Amino acid sequence: MRDYGPSLAAAETVAVTTSSDVVNARQVVRTLAQRGGLSLVHQTKLVTAASELGRNMLIYGGGGVVRAANVADDSRSGVYVEFQDKGPGIPDVEAAMQDGWTSGNGLGLGLSGAKRLVDEFDIESGEGGTTVRIVKWGR
Repeated sequence: MRDYGPSLAAAETVAVTTSSDVVNARQVVRTLAQRGGLSLVHQTKLVTAASELGRNMLIYGGGGVVRAANVADDSRSGVYVEFQDKGPGIPDVEAAMQDGWTSGNGLGLGLSGAKRLVDEFDIESGEGGTTVRIVKWGR
């Protein structure tokens, strides 16, 4: 994934420790998507992915931080969202990215489903936690 560091200087940050915080993070993402000119379909895909990743971060990572910002390249604008927790990490990221894999009671579509909804997806996980970065571009 490209380095979006310079765009993140103005990132909005939401600490996630409760389900209400996931809702707040989702609203921030929706507002940025609207501000970035994403179509309603692209807004919905991004917000759905953000909701699932935020929920996973809360349930499996014990909460964390969501950072989101509008980003742009030469010809398009979009939204970057980062989910970072300090949980136990995902023991097998490759397996976790497969449809049907779950470490809990879910359907096993969270990570793989979120990846399908966005244009860029990156995940890093280890004993110190998990970070997922996504970008959805306007068309």
